[in-house]
Amino acid sequence: VQLQAFWGGMVQAGGSLRLSCAASGSAFGRYIMGWFRQAPGKEREFVGCINWGGSITEYAASVEGRFTISRDNAKNTVSLQMNSLKPEDTAVYLCAVDESLIMGRRPERYKYWGQGTLVTVSS
Repeated sequence: VQLQAFWGGMVQAGGSLRLSCAASGSAFGRYIMGWFRQAPGKEREFVGCINWGGSITEYAASVEGRFTISRDNAKNTVSLQMNSLKPEDTAVYLCAVDESLIMGRRPERYKYWGQGTLVTVSS
């Protein structure tokens, strides 16, 4: 599985961005998809995940209520809508595939990773 995240950029605090992640392969609709982020000098951090059908999502407490994950299995894409952005949201955002049946937050659960896209939020 190959993944590529798109549409990062620079935005002022309080603004919005919508990231997309495109995946290769015909099994996309069977995967749990996750979003993570990594700021300079910090460990990779769970942002959220979505189940195969798109009916269940989980979010980190730091983004709950501001970020929304959705997916389009027909297009092999998963999106991350980010609203009310804060400077502390600045990071490289990565999408990842979890082939298991149970949603989880630990990075080691995720087998395939994209290269990420940089989001910079200025104050």
